[in-house]
Amino acid sequence: MFELPPNGQGIAALQMLNILEGYDLRGMGWNSPEALHVMIEAKKLAFEDRAKFYGDPEFSDFPLDWLLSKEYAAERRALIDLNRAASRVDAGNPALQQGATIYLTTVDSEGNMVSLIQSNYRGMGSGVMVPGQGFGFQDRGEMFVFDPRDHANVYAPGKRPFHTIIPAFVMKDGQPWMSFGLMGGAMQPQGHAQIVMNLVDFDMNLQEAGDAARWQHHGSTDYDTPKMEDGGYVTTESGIPFESVRALEKLRHDMRTDTGGYGGYQAIRWDAENKVFIGATESRKDGHAVGY
Repeated sequence: MFELPPNGQGIAALQMLNILEGYDLRGMGWNSPEALHVMIEAKKLAFEDRAKFYGDPEFSDFPLDWLLSKEYAAERRALIDLNRAASRVDAGNPALQQGATIYLTTVDSEGNMVSLIQSNYRGMGSGVMVPGQGFGFQDRGEMFVFDPRDHANVYAPGKRPFHTIIPAFVMKDGQPWMSFGLMGGAMQPQGHAQIVMNLVDFDMNLQEAGDAARWQHHGSTDYDTPKMEDGGYVTTESGIPFESVRALEKLRHDMRTDTGGYGGYQAIRWDAENKVFIGATESRKDGHAVGY
């Protein structure tokens, strides 16, 4: 699977999947409390690294290869307590919540696939239009920090700010397999990981993987918020079994319900056996899948 590198948040999805690779999710069962628990805990661990390390690589010498290594994933996995939710986790020590975003994926007759996401960030961006050109500037510079400490995302001239938009691309057996994205600020890496697990671990088809009920963890340390000390909280859609929610509460997860905020998904997958492309669109918002 491929994600955009920092200064974006794409590698958070890869870190989550690396950690979760060590669990038999299929054996645990889709939306079982055991599977949901390790997914949520993996998100907490990945997002602490997101807050500490992700920034413009031309200004921050952070250990990208190590963060994505299997060895590091095993170290982080070992921090997950299968019997209790973590209230606080630390970033590793290797030697948006609002806005209007669109996602688009397309493929041509020769099999060239494109994964694209676009957002001007908060509101409609900066409000500054390019004279005569009809488009406005984004305002993602808001995501810099002015912390006097040595923060990876501290403001500097010519530096790119941390940002959240992450189109994704998946390879299988060395060949292009799927182009997809899931809009929604900090939901994006969590949603990407859930989509891939739905397809790979739980044998869902492309549409089922997007329609399936989702969870979202809130409250991790972020680029502009204090360190998580209380474990944050988890919101779920109504399709998550009540028995799983109750079991997660017994593991000390703060469980809540929310009818929105679970992202917007679009995808195209190549079916090598039947030599066709399959499209899927988000049932929660105004997506559209069309063939030609």
